[in-house]
Amino acid sequence: MIKHAFQVLFAAVLALSLGGAARAQDANHRGTADEAVAMVKKAGAFMEKNGRDKAIAAFNDPKGEFIKGDLYVFMFGMTGDQQGVALAHGQNAKMVNKNLMELNAGGVFPIKEFLKVAGSPAGKGWVSYKWPNSISKNMEDKSTYVEKFGDVLIGVGIYK
Repeated sequence: MIKHAFQVLFAAVLALSLGGAARAQDANHRGTADEAVAMVKKAGAFMEKNGRDKAIAAFNDPKGEFIKGDLYVFMFGMTGDQQGVALAHGQNAKMVNKNLMELNAGGVFPIKEFLKVAGSPAGKGWVSYKWPNSISKNMEDKSTYVEKFGDVLIGVGIYK
């Protein structure tokens, strides 16, 4: 029980710690499912055109094109030593280069679920869980669209 509470608290602190970038860009914008899917597709195309290293730098740029209101791109490794490691996180640089497989968000292990969905035959889909909204500061229902691109997954979530 204490471990679970710590994991939820840790997730909340991480998610809220760098909320300023999104608030500064568009505090009133709530992303839609269509916008999330479009941003993932745009991020995947960017990576395929420019390479993984440039994509990681672009996705991690708090003032870049891959953050819009409460939408932001993240990327996780899917294989080997990088499985479950956050390679990019447009909202929270403190998550980058950390293995977050055991991150518990209200009883859901979102990274494990992201990997399961991206590793499925379809290679893409949605995962729902609770997550602290860096703009509203509230714990909210969130659905995240993830898609596999090579040996990584790219995702963008929306708050409900």
